[in-house]
Amino acid sequence: MTTLIRKLISTSNAAKPVAPYNQAVVADRTVYVSGCLGLDKNTMQLVPGGAAEQADMALKNLQAVLVAADSGVDKVIKNTIFLKDLNDFGAVNEVYKKVFTKEFPARSCFQVAHLPMNALVEIESIAMTGPIKTVTAAD
Repeated sequence: MTTLIRKLISTSNAAKPVAPYNQAVVADRTVYVSGCLGLDKNTMQLVPGGAAEQADMALKNLQAVLVAADSGVDKVIKNTIFLKDLNDFGAVNEVYKKVFTKEFPARSCFQVAHLPMNALVEIESIAMTGPIKTVTAAD
């Protein structure tokens, strides 16, 4: 029987976890990125501004974790976005589409009652590693 590898990801290029979890875990060729907040990695404080600014920083943290996991935004297959206020959906989308520009991953977006550190946005991802070929299926 082949042994599958579970690789724990930690990078200083992104904000550190605020609780007992890893920034990401790679299982075989699948990367599970923990929720990323809009934290400045140097101060561990939420960036000033609103949901758009926090989403921008959360996506920068997400990208750094993906790189550390030998992946990238082009290999993301699913994102989940948690918003403190769904009225921020449009502002967060504007930032999001600057990072995810084509071959969009699947995505869910929810308003939640409360996020860690009273954040306005949290983004988690599932991605792949290694070579990937994208095809489009349509009827």
